[in-house]
Amino acid sequence: MTSRFIHAAWTIAAFSVLSLAASAADMKLPDIKAQPSAQAVLDEHLAALNVCDWNRLVAQYPEDAQINLPGGAIAKGRAAIGDLFAGLCKDHKDGGLNGIHFEIESSVTIGDTFVSQWVATAPFLAEPYKGSDAYITKDGLMQAMVSTFDGGALKMK
Repeated sequence: MTSRFIHAAWTIAAFSVLSLAASAADMKLPDIKAQPSAQAVLDEHLAALNVCDWNRLVAQYPEDAQINLPGGAIAKGRAAIGDLFAGLCKDHKDGGLNGIHFEIESSVTIGDTFVSQWVATAPFLAEPYKGSDAYITKDGLMQAMVSTFDGGALKMK
């Protein structure tokens, strides 16, 4: 197991390594749950991410959703996105980032898309980590996300 760490969130390589023990293929994907508005989709995503609630995170993504990651990697479909979040939601001692907290610092709304700057903090981080994401919502779901998160850039204690 590599010592590389991750984050909705993220390099595919890091998530793939971290999700070996907890794969969405081994877990039952939750029912899809639409939110009443685009803002509610973003709010639910951040709330679920900040408590590492895998079921709530994956419930937001339709079958044809995708997450675009640094380096050109793309997680396509609910199972791949479930794998991503399974790795993220593992305990820190097991190589995951459970306990990390994301806070939106600024956000611009364009239709049902949010372009957000955020900061991540955690007891195991030596310093806050800043990044940005575009959250593309459609019909009350998280249709796609484009993220600058690079788990290899996190500075751990």
